Amino acid sequence: MTHMSVLYQARVDAGQIQPDPAQEAVLPEFDRIAEGLRAEPVKRGLFRKAVQPEVKGLYLWGGVGRGKSMLMDLFVESLDDIPSRRVHFHAFMQEIHAKMHQAREQGIEDALAPAAAEVIASVRLLAFDEMQITDITDAMIVGRLFEALFAAGVTVITTSNRVPDDLYKNGLNRQLFLPFIDLIKDKMQVHEMVSPHDYRQNRLTGSRVYFTPLNAATRAEMETIWRDLTGGAAEPLVLTVKGRRVILPAYRSGVARASFYDLCGTMLGPGDYLAIADAVKVLVLEDIPSLGRSNFNEAKRFVTLVDALYEARVRLICSAAAEPEYLYLEGDGVFEFERTASRLREMQDKTWAQD
Repeated sequence: MTHMSVLYQARVDAGQIQPDPAQEAVLPEFDRIAEGLRAEPVKRGLFRKAVQPEVKGLYLWGGVGRGKSMLMDLFVESLDDIPSRRVHFHAFMQEIHAKMHQAREQGIEDALAPAAAEVIASVRLLAFDEMQITDITDAMIVGRLFEALFAAGVTVITTSNRVPDDLYKNGLNRQLFLPFIDLIKDKMQVHEMVSPHDYRQNRLTGSRVYFTPLNAATRAEMETIWRDLTGGAAEPLVLTVKGRRVILPAYRSGVARASFYDLCGTMLGPGDYLAIADAVKVLVLEDIPSLGRSNFNEAKRFVTLVDALYEARVRLICSAAAEPEYLYLEGDGVFEFERTASRLREMQDKTWAQD
């Protein structure tokens, strides 16, 4: 096992990452956790079985693009043979819901217990990317789930854009969620990563974010941007909106990738697009076709999607059949699309979404 501080410096020396005081300040926390996970089991009584010592986790929060996910990924990579898993928080909660559903079908009264036990049996460390609670069902489950994880000695680290006290803010029955916030503060070291640098935004500053026409060259440029932002590694992100599943086919560290028909060719509505805009910081949207009478419903959904992204200040990178002003030239809705075209043009500015 290589300490994070050593691995980080090696990446800096190799020119793979830039040194950042805010990132360097949190490295001792990762080293502390690694040493704890490597510690020998402790026997607390003459006839008791030796157990692994409890290792306090880490709640790493701060603005987008500060390198939180990069550090977490680097840490998981450094653990070698320690059983660990890195997963997006939304995806993990979807797995828990699925396991609970299976347990209920088997007649198990406490459906969460076997789901938690399965997780506990597989890992010593869970690394969650982008913890945020927006669904009341998750809010009601997560407290009991984390209690079980901590009681079994599972160490948890997570990244978030929100301080713990702002999790599930203004949510329904939030008072029932407050004990979970106290649990986080007790079992995890809360560390704010304050940095003036937004590395994700810096990679996009001055770069094209709107590509046309739709051809092989455009597809290649979109692929290059995707790999630059995510390293090419991704997994689907499933959002639950009023009991429905909204799927983003590829997601990594706040960056999502989907086609026009993934998001506008299916029966999604304003609530779905608001959930997407809340969950992602950058959306790579491909293959926007010419719009008009033949795809009027898809065009209306696209307008709603752009509005949601615009209001949430989500950076949009897209490929389209034409420039914004020439995407929608005939049929009902041409006049209304002028505002969307204006927004698409504004969102291409290199300084947009930096505030």
